[in-house]
Amino acid sequence: MGEPSFWQRDQEETSRISQQRATVQEKVDRWRKYQEAVEEAKILAEMALEENDEETLEEVVKEVRRLEKEISTLETQSLLADPDDIRNAIVAINAGAGGTEAQDWVQMLFRMYTRWAEDKAMKVNVIDFLAGEEAGIKNVTFTVVGPYAYGLLKSEHGIHRMVRISPFDATGRRHTSFASVSVLPEIDTDIKIEIDDKDLRIDTFRASGPGGQHVNKTSSAVRITHLPTGIVVQCQNEKSQHRNKDMAMKVLKAKLYELEKKKQEAKKQELHQSQKEIAWGSQIRSYVFNPYRMVKDHRTGVEVGDLERVMDGNIDPFIDAYLRMKLKEDVAERTATAAQEASA
Repeated sequence: MGEPSFWQRDQEETSRISQQRATVQEKVDRWRKYQEAVEEAKILAEMALEENDEETLEEVVKEVRRLEKEISTLETQSLLADPDDIRNAIVAINAGAGGTEAQDWVQMLFRMYTRWAEDKAMKVNVIDFLAGEEAGIKNVTFTVVGPYAYGLLKSEHGIHRMVRISPFDATGRRHTSFASVSVLPEIDTDIKIEIDDKDLRIDTFRASGPGGQHVNKTSSAVRITHLPTGIVVQCQNEKSQHRNKDMAMKVLKAKLYELEKKKQEAKKQELHQSQKEIAWGSQIRSYVFNPYRMVKDHRTGVEVGDLERVMDGNIDPFIDAYLRMKLKEDVAERTATAAQEASA
């Protein structure tokens, strides 16, 4: 950026590089701030020990715990190297086998991700919502807006399995329910996804979800079908048909972008595990409410016994373990490739 010719480049390129620099600078500044804070806490602790000042020691302990949490967050972000990781996320949750029980499970997962986002000071915007006939949610699509939302949530892509005594079963039997979670990066305007108008079929209909009387009286909801791929997206949560169409187009671009990424990765035979096709029975995580209480991630082997905390949004142990597992796999793959090239 210090080169005189830098500002003569395309505006979108200079903007992208400027954003990249700001992201890196922010990480460096935070790390220096933490270094200084740790040194200050160390000096303060030594002084408090010499003077037997228990009150000051308690304050130091609180500060150290706060620093540990913030440094852990920074460490997790350092595991995110994909250019898309910093983007916002588009998340869709769909009920699988299990009827009303599965729809209730979708609502529970939606609450879990909403609580997680709130804890990270991220914003959740509902794009599409279809309530269950008796209870719960059949499917919901929403965006999570915040730095590294996609990079963190991509570990949630897959089938989530719940086992519990169903409150909807009068006989008190144990039920197993499934829900699929799909996570895509929200595409910014600097990525060109060409969509021909003749490839689109746009339908409007009356919204059925929440939003007040206005959305239910007018055909403000929008459904867009991309004819070449068969991808269908819809948005009904905004009062304006125009705004619903804009949001639906944004989701369609994200899906087309993800489809193109899959094609490129398939050619290189480097399909990302989190982007494999979802198939029932290949769950990534199990949430057991009965006969014992535990959440287990089947990819990393991480088990958490505090089920209530997980359902309240504490999914960071699973996210961190997944990112570290993928990093090890990538390093091992690069090492093996380098060894093969050296031997050749």
